[in-house]
Amino acid sequence: MNDINQQRIERITQLLENALVPSELHLHDESHLHAGHAGAKSGKGHFSLSIKSERFQDLTPIKSHQLIYHSLGDMMQTDIHALRIKLIK
Repeated sequence: MNDINQQRIERITQLLENALVPSELHLHDESHLHAGHAGAKSGKGHFSLSIKSERFQDLTPIKSHQLIYHSLGDMMQTDIHALRIKLIK
């Protein structure tokens, strides 16, 4: 993992912890799996997220994903090309 993606992981984790207070959060850099992909060429990262939060309790999976995207704000435009999300029950 490069320094930029390590900083992204720290920032993503901080934003999600502040907004969603998860009881579980696992975030992995998968950018190396996408070498040569358009998103990799732009410098944005590919990440995998597994997360459990009481904030998702009464939400559909789509609404939960939207809440995650909203929590990450501008990072979805500036730093993240792809975010694979697994909601932990």
